[in-house]
Amino acid sequence: MAAGAKRTESPSEIDPDVKTEVRKSFEHIWLNSAVPVRTMGSFESDAGQRVQVEFYVNENTFKERLKLFFIKNQRSSLRIRLFNLSLKLLTCLLYIIRVSLDDPTTQVTCARKNCTNISDALCGKSCANYPSNLTTDPIEINWDLIFWVNRRVPVWAIQVTVALISFLQAMLLVYLSYKGNIWEQIFQITFIIEMINTVPFIITIFWPPLRNIFVPVFLNCWLAKSALENMINDLHRAIQRTHSAMFNQVLILICTLLCLVFTGACGIQHLERAGKNLTLFDALYFCIVTFSTVGYGDVTPKIWPSQLLVVILICVALVVLPLQFEELAYLWMERQKSGGNYSRHRAQTEKHVVLCVTSLKIDLLMDFLNEFYAHPRLQDYYVVILCPTEMDIQVRRILQIPLWSQRVIYLQGSALKDQDLMRAKMDDAEACFILSSRNEVDRTAADHQTILRAWAVKDFAPNCPLYVQILKPENKFHVKFADHVVCEEEFKYAMLALNCVCPATSTLVTLLVHTSRGQEGQTSPEPWQRTYGRCSGNEVYHIRLMDSKFFGEYDGKSFTYASFHAHKKYGVCLIGTKREDNKSILLNPGPRHIMSATDTCYYINITKEENSAFIFKQEEKHSKGMTVAGVYDAPSRLPVQSIIASMGTVAIDLQNPDPPADRSKLTLPTENGAGSRRPSIAPVLEIADSSAILPCDLLSDPSEDETNQSDEEGAPSLEYIKGYPPNSPYIGSSPTLCHLLHQKAPFCCLRLDKGCRHNSFEDAKAYGFKNKLIIVSAETAGNGLYNFIVPLRAYYRPRKELNPIVLLLDNPPDNHFLEAICCFPMVYYMAGTIDNLDNLLQCGIIYADNLVVVDKESTMSAEEDYMADAKTIVNVQTMFRLFPSLSIITELTHPSNMRFMQFRAKDCYSLALSKLEKIERDKGSNLAFMFRLPFAAGRVFSISMLDTLLYQSFVKDYMILIARLLLGLDTTPGSGYLCAMKVTEEDLWIRTYGRLFQKLCSSSAEIPIGIYRTESHMFSSSESQVSVEDCEDTRDRGETWKEKAAHRNSTGSDQSEHPLLRKKSMQWARRLSRKNTKPPSRAERINQQRLNLYRRSERQELSELVKNRMKHLGLPTVGYEDVANLTASDVMNRVNLGYLQDEMNDNQNTLSYVLINPPPDTILELNDIVYIIRSDPLAHVPENLPGASAETKLRQAYGSETCDETHL
Repeated sequence: MAAGAKRTESPSEIDPDVKTEVRKSFEHIWLNSAVPVRTMGSFESDAGQRVQVEFYVNENTFKERLKLFFIKNQRSSLRIRLFNLSLKLLTCLLYIIRVSLDDPTTQVTCARKNCTNISDALCGKSCANYPSNLTTDPIEINWDLIFWVNRRVPVWAIQVTVALISFLQAMLLVYLSYKGNIWEQIFQITFIIEMINTVPFIITIFWPPLRNIFVPVFLNCWLAKSALENMINDLHRAIQRTHSAMFNQVLILICTLLCLVFTGACGIQHLERAGKNLTLFDALYFCIVTFSTVGYGDVTPKIWPSQLLVVILICVALVVLPLQFEELAYLWMERQKSGGNYSRHRAQTEKHVVLCVTSLKIDLLMDFLNEFYAHPRLQDYYVVILCPTEMDIQVRRILQIPLWSQRVIYLQGSALKDQDLMRAKMDDAEACFILSSRNEVDRTAADHQTILRAWAVKDFAPNCPLYVQILKPENKFHVKFADHVVCEEEFKYAMLALNCVCPATSTLVTLLVHTSRGQEGQTSPEPWQRTYGRCSGNEVYHIRLMDSKFFGEYDGKSFTYASFHAHKKYGVCLIGTKREDNKSILLNPGPRHIMSATDTCYYINITKEENSAFIFKQEEKHSKGMTVAGVYDAPSRLPVQSIIASMGTVAIDLQNPDPPADRSKLTLPTENGAGSRRPSIAPVLEIADSSAILPCDLLSDPSEDETNQSDEEGAPSLEYIKGYPPNSPYIGSSPTLCHLLHQKAPFCCLRLDKGCRHNSFEDAKAYGFKNKLIIVSAETAGNGLYNFIVPLRAYYRPRKELNPIVLLLDNPPDNHFLEAICCFPMVYYMAGTIDNLDNLLQCGIIYADNLVVVDKESTMSAEEDYMADAKTIVNVQTMFRLFPSLSIITELTHPSNMRFMQFRAKDCYSLALSKLEKIERDKGSNLAFMFRLPFAAGRVFSISMLDTLLYQSFVKDYMILIARLLLGLDTTPGSGYLCAMKVTEEDLWIRTYGRLFQKLCSSSAEIPIGIYRTESHMFSSSESQVSVEDCEDTRDRGETWKEKAAHRNSTGSDQSEHPLLRKKSMQWARRLSRKNTKPPSRAERINQQRLNLYRRSERQELSELVKNRMKHLGLPTVGYEDVANLTASDVMNRVNLGYLQDEMNDNQNTLSYVLINPPPDTILELNDIVYIIRSDPLAHVPENLPGASAETKLRQAYGSETCDETHL
């Protein structure tokens, strides 16, 4: 037949559901539509011939359309299978109805009535031979009761109708499935069962005497099981959803058990009609008891056919059920590994977040869970973990704890597969956290995996917020579309750099980004642990000014005024603000910033304002001195000095104050020429005097040039300029105004240990640096190291206080990195390692004040967990012994290894702190390691501590930006920066932290946010417990301020040189005098002398070793002799600064710790280092002298008060 003559089916003849699956029968291709139509019968080759081609013509046949409707099309096939399932269930129900209506005892009469119509051949015996009692002899079997039943006519009619429909459907499916082998279709089990259950009923239509013949209709339950399995498959295909193999296997197992029980019950009940005549319920009871292996024996089959059926069923069950249970167990184990699916119903009714990681370690999991669930509003969230690796044993144990088992779901899968993202319901997630694997040797490859995961999640769920962690800064721009990005190396190097100029910056930031209620250490007998633990609960919060009770009353007032009075009144520290029409957060914008009702205020406090209770004192309302009860364990009344200051007692004129002679200290002011009254501090003005705020230009600063020339006295002066670095090592680095060289240094001049044609210096001593060195030990010169240099060369750091930076690198840097750093002054590099003493001496370690040891990428992974830091810890311990005066800042891979830093085997105090750490960990603290002395002092840092910064940004979306501003990674015009100042003995007249807050706000518009405090403790080495009596109390509260002042003025000349040493010695003496201890025996004194002698000899051996190596290298030993021969007073001074632990006495420890936002009545102590946020010098410069020149103003703005250890 010609193609054009084929009949075309109309759309109405095709099922509408089939239209979605079948392409159109006719698709015409017109080779040339402009040529007139010609008949299709012409096969002449003509260039203008138009040919009509029909596609998929095989689907137009009757068989193909039936196959499409019954088999191929999911929706129509689903309907047919559902109808088939209903028919099979109906036949089983009809069988039960027939059995319930059947009575074997009355069948004798029925058979008698029907014998006239049935031949003897069919009856087998006369009706007279039927026994009158069917159960007299159980051995005799009445076969007629087995082959014949009593079937009512309505039941028979329904069964015949159903059988006829089932027969036609079965024959149609055989016809459609026929592929050339008819026997393959005939000998299928389902077809045989179908014929057994349908053909006898069809025969009874034409032969009425066979209407009461027995037909095993109950076997249709197996056909119903097959139809149900096919229907479930079609259902999931029709709705385009994947289903679990576990679900299918459980369904098959349940259906198999039901079919076995139903088949056994019906078969035994029917066979026992000729025996004991069991009811259907008794037969069901017998089957369940038998298959459950209980076997009571109260109901048993009595005749051999039913017993044979039981044997057959048990054999089938022994073969079928174990196979299905094995498959189910295998799928269960696989599901346990993969984690199954996150329920869509739960995803639509509950909130959840997804955590995507390469490999899940126990430390990472607990850090995330503890920080995430520390927020009250996140308690009802679910956490879905998507990880490509199998669940670790330790992780499995943790997730089995009831606290986490109901809220954490582990899914094994890849974020690059849409199926796994669908399992995790990524499109319904509230957020997705993508973490990099920092333990990988190739960190760049780890970043590439993170980038692909971020792209895959963004492609699958564009509206899901992304929180991404990147290791290397050069890869950050690939994920700039993410809502929040934390670059590990950026934060790490910036934090380590600030640790050199602001001690313990890493501890300060770590405590700020951890969620805590300040309950750590409150049960400890140590006062410093209680204070440190309470202040560690301070975090950064935000609130709108109009909605705040803390700051609402300061609408229209200056920022400095609002910050001081909020701290004095409520104990909160206002650190920054953001305008409603501006997305930039400004830290300490200065007194010129006027607060507005729509401003967002960012403050540091124990808890957010919404969780605070305000209890006002009635007697203090008239003085506006209302306080909040319960925030601190401080007296409820305000300090007297704060009340005096708030009443406006002014000792000096604020409009034109004369500058002090020495700007490095806050000299003690006098009032009316008499020193009898305690000095007062100027109040903070509500609105700053505009005449005192002048803009400045830092790009040219001749005053510093003149100062440097006069200070160096003829030394060759380097020409520094302020500007932006011309070469950035990677894309995405924030431009920062820095001190730069007038001309780029040649690459050869950057090598510290080798001379060149420009200079002949070969060691640090030859350069003659005025300031102490900062040495950085790293494996490679990565782009992240650039962020270590920038904060130390920022424009707000005075030129004369810039520390030389020496990069001690295992591998020489490439030219790309040298091109980026050659514009910075006093930045050098040298190839070497910290485990080589010669390299340390050549890079000038004896002239260094800080050594930063960066964790090496090649040692971040180890076969045994927590052994990745072994080499670093041992090398640092060696340097600690060789160079005791050196301040070493170490980065570790695992925070738990910080207990080995500066390890001493007989240190009982560290043992007590270890017990305290375990107690805090058992209490569920997020900061169990906070009481470790190296962490509290800021001597050790782990980048994993900053993981909580990314987690906390889910609740506080501003935390990453504030942390970047504090660390100097971002510079926003008008935003301040973090620096530090030291409290000297001349500054102790301020006395309290609240008065210091007022002094800084009123004089220089600086905002203090915390204190770095160092204390000395001495106790008996035999003690394993730390008590209050053995703790060092750094202040004697029973002694009045006047008595302290008088006692200080009465000291001798020798003691005045080291006032803190004298103070500590007297305190130790008073404490020891209070103890009723017996004097040591002669043997004990001899042993102690021998121990001291051994330690001195060890110290001398190490000193001689270093000197010999220096002589071998041709280096002068003068500098090291000054360090090695430290006197007792020098040692104590270093101890008090937190730089040194006394190796000569195991009974002495130094405690350095950070107090974030301490109460206003906290007493200042000597050598306290105060963290302050200084306003942006580019925004305004205070005009202390109206008639001063521009050079003097610049000197005041960028003079000595901007150093990291600025005196008040």
